[in-house]
Amino acid sequence: MNFIFISPNYPESYWMFCRGLKKYGARVLAIVDTPYDSLKQELKQYVDECYVVSSFHNYDEMVRAVGYFTFKYGKIDWIESNNEAWLSLDARLRDDFNVKTGFTSEKIDEFQSKSAMKKYYEKAGLAVARYCLPHSYEEAKAFAHEVGYPLVLKPDHGVGACFTYSVHNDHELYERFEQTKDLHMILEEYISGDIVTLDGICDGDGQIRFLGSMNYVGNCMDSVNNQDSIGCFYDFHISEEHRQIAQNVIDAFGLKNRFFHGEYFKLLEDKEGLGKKGDLIGLEVNFRPPGGFAPDLMNYSNDMDVYSLWAEILLTKNASYSKLKKYSAGFAGRRNSINYRYTTEEIESMFSDELIDTEKLPPAYAATMGDITIKARFSNNGRREEFFRTALERLGE
Repeated sequence: MNFIFISPNYPESYWMFCRGLKKYGARVLAIVDTPYDSLKQELKQYVDECYVVSSFHNYDEMVRAVGYFTFKYGKIDWIESNNEAWLSLDARLRDDFNVKTGFTSEKIDEFQSKSAMKKYYEKAGLAVARYCLPHSYEEAKAFAHEVGYPLVLKPDHGVGACFTYSVHNDHELYERFEQTKDLHMILEEYISGDIVTLDGICDGDGQIRFLGSMNYVGNCMDSVNNQDSIGCFYDFHISEEHRQIAQNVIDAFGLKNRFFHGEYFKLLEDKEGLGKKGDLIGLEVNFRPPGGFAPDLMNYSNDMDVYSLWAEILLTKNASYSKLKKYSAGFAGRRNSINYRYTTEEIESMFSDELIDTEKLPPAYAATMGDITIKARFSNNGRREEFFRTALERLGE
């Protein structure tokens, strides 16, 4: 079986997907955009051959790379990157080389649109926020007066919280619309809710074989726009109701053989037309692993290797791991610009039994996740709550 993995060198941990693929019998053919000598030794160890391109944006080079592998090894069975930045590239290469084990370009273009996703959530039986795709300020204003402020304005395509704004009146709407009028934006009613994720892997029949649920401490929009502190953790348990919701969504989208990262609002209060307090409202689905080091938090929460599990599910339809969750792993993201009550060293000392590690993040991750992240895992809710309260407490609070 010939498996082309694009960009296994970034994020850095993605070499472990290659390790999993080798474990379950694939010939692993990597395409990278950095010099071969700069690659981690672990990556070189689990790749049968590596093709170096100057840029993944140079499609002619990418075609030559896949063409070379096809000429040397025969028909390509899989092309994947598990990376949001390259999902469209993966799909285009699949189309051109007749690889049927993933999305087509047409389907990924639709699935990366927040507005287009809504019909799939509705098909799964979930409510979604009302929205419009404004082509003029007047159109946006008319929607605002119909739905009422506050509203959220964000890119219809894209991930993360960049160019995402809360809007409270006509003046703010005009300013934000003018700032983003050259982008394809979606305007949605504001939902008072906590973000909950349902992240997992489904097999070739579309059945979820692994599922985790992440909760946030703070929110991504405030973290990016206001440079606030943030944190998240994976739950100890997932209710049967939420498990069924996750499966219904996967069925509605028709997903097979994929990692997925589903985001939902959990209502903080009853909302007419949407649901009761505690209900989940569909937000968006990303068709790859959750970002940053979230896969590692899955591993620490479940005492497993999710990189290997992904390969096992795709290549064998099996899922060999203990279903008994033991821990809840998470991180506290701290900003250099904020004066905290406790130093990082003091937090490390106070939670030494739970500490996984402390990491200074590069700018690409720091914008959303904090300059310094303290990762830890917990065996009970009380200790976890104490950790986040202590790690994110500001001086003078």
